[in-house]
Amino acid sequence: MTSACLSLRSPASSPFPSAAGVGSCVRWAQPLPPKLFRSALPPAAMPAVPRRLLLPAAAGIWDFLSGGASGAAAASLAVRRGMQLFKQGDVAGSVAEFDRAIELDPRQKAYLWQRGLSLYYLDRFEEGAEQFRLDVAANPNDTEESIWCFLCEAQLYGVEEARKRFLEVGLDGRPVMRAAYAMFKDGGDPEKL
Repeated sequence: MTSACLSLRSPASSPFPSAAGVGSCVRWAQPLPPKLFRSALPPAAMPAVPRRLLLPAAAGIWDFLSGGASGAAAASLAVRRGMQLFKQGDVAGSVAEFDRAIELDPRQKAYLWQRGLSLYYLDRFEEGAEQFRLDVAANPNDTEESIWCFLCEAQLYGVEEARKRFLEVGLDGRPVMRAAYAMFKDGGDPEKL
């Protein structure tokens, strides 16, 4: 029994590639297109997903898998209320909302850099430094949070000690943030920034 081969122009030309039966083979006359969304850049050069999009998506997936959407949804609302209160100048109220979000969904604690800012402005530097350290541990490329942690610790321990404790982060793709990071870490002239 001879096997039959079928040559097609493209995958779209026939929804059923082989009408010849079980022993047939298919040869494409044209190469198949490359995979969609393939990048020529190495994975490390690909832009990261912003946390403002990542956290709700991850929380949604977790809620779907665990069957508990009410806690994460209520926590997200508390985070939004906390950000709004901060913008309105109610910094203490913002911390209360951020803390409520953590009570509702403890997974959010490591991502609530906004809480760290509020704690800094309330002169609660130790808690602020802890918040920023949690954030950098979860995302080791957070330049801003590393700087804010330094600012909290400089209030607690002085500039020189805070520099010894400075959080190392990955190379930031934004030149101005690299310069700011270096200035806070090593000292320098803010006017040059």
